[in-house]
Amino acid sequence: MRDFVPAAKAGEGSKVSNSARPSVVFCHGIWADGSCFSKVIPPLQAAGYEVMSAQYGLDTNIGDVAAVKRTLDRVKSPAILVGHSYGGAVITAAGIDDRVIGLVYIAAIAPDADETSQSEQDKFPQTEIFKNIEVTGGRVWMRPEGVKYFCGGLSEQEQELVYATHYAPDADLFNHNAPGTAWKTKPSWFIVAKQDHTVHPDLERAAAKRMNASTIEIDSSHVPMLSHPDIVVDVIRKAAEAARSQAA
Repeated sequence: MRDFVPAAKAGEGSKVSNSARPSVVFCHGIWADGSCFSKVIPPLQAAGYEVMSAQYGLDTNIGDVAAVKRTLDRVKSPAILVGHSYGGAVITAAGIDDRVIGLVYIAAIAPDADETSQSEQDKFPQTEIFKNIEVTGGRVWMRPEGVKYFCGGLSEQEQELVYATHYAPDADLFNHNAPGTAWKTKPSWFIVAKQDHTVHPDLERAAAKRMNASTIEIDSSHVPMLSHPDIVVDVIRKAAEAARSQAA
């Protein structure tokens, strides 16, 4: 597991021109949409990065990956893909695109070619969130009491907002996988959430280890980009600078 070195703060250290910086494309997980990155997008934009947050329907893996590739069509530079939770499976497949030069996983899953999101999770103890869900209309919804296991550590008001806006995935989404395993060929970074009750922290550690990712562990629930946005921004900036250097 490679060591993690925090990136410089905005305006410190790097002399790279804005035009040389990679673009950053965010990929959300289930029970979310692209707005879940609202605390980390503005600092990256202020530091000169082109940023887009892909929006997809959580209907099929292949459809979600196709939406990310359409987003890659819209950015001007080679991209860092940032995937949260199920978004890790999305960037694992979409990241084989030649326009992608690095991958950042946030409390994520990252199935191998012979795995699905579900089979990867089945290797570890079931987390509390999956005891607090219900399937209605072919979609998987959080029960109100489940939100504390998804985004504990946020204020009560923020938790209520997450619950009010959560978007349910297709009930069969985790049982399929889009082709492609980008972490086998692209440099990767991983943020492990030690207080995660959605994706098991030991799954995150195992995923980070097998991809030889530069890894940092933080005391966070499943949503570090909301609870620890400064750390997440630092990791992304470090990944962007390192991947740009390797791709040069």
